[in-house]
Amino acid sequence: MKNIIIFGAPGSGKGTYSDEIVNRYGMGHISTGDVLRGEIKQGSEIGKIAKELIDKGQLIPDDLMVQILAKTYDALPQGRGVIFDGFPRTIAQAEALKQMLQERGHDMGVMVELIVDEETLMERLLRRAQIEGRADDNAETIKKRFEVYHSQTEPLAAWFEKEGIRHTFTWEGSKEKMLANIFAFLDTLK
Repeated sequence: MKNIIIFGAPGSGKGTYSDEIVNRYGMGHISTGDVLRGEIKQGSEIGKIAKELIDKGQLIPDDLMVQILAKTYDALPQGRGVIFDGFPRTIAQAEALKQMLQERGHDMGVMVELIVDEETLMERLLRRAQIEGRADDNAETIKKRFEVYHSQTEPLAAWFEKEGIRHTFTWEGSKEKMLANIFAFLDTLK
């Protein structure tokens, strides 16, 4: 199986669909949030640097994030493919990921883009806030996250298009339908 970059706006289902893909194909899964929390919990040198930056409210620099991802990627079993969930988020990160993979004789594989209308995204995130008690999922914060996504992350889709690896899947009202469309596509990659 090829590597997969799962891409979409906040609330589009990146984590949910990543889990389903991992279960079906037995791939590795790298979620940047999980990886960062793991490094911090382990107290690794990279984790200590990341914690210090996060505690100051700063973003993790791209080079440090790629180091963390490379360490995680290298620890996974080879040959089954990996899903990158939450990374890259900018063109600079995409170029760094591409280089990191090329240094290992691998490529980025495909980008699976989840397209969901903002009204549905807002409903999902507000519902998640109620269920999980997430303080970062309130209407004002969600709108800011959408703005950041549209200005900083969404332009990356055109970069993936130029690379010839962008594949879009549009929400049609059911998780099962979306999943069936994604699986039908991924089944052609074997």
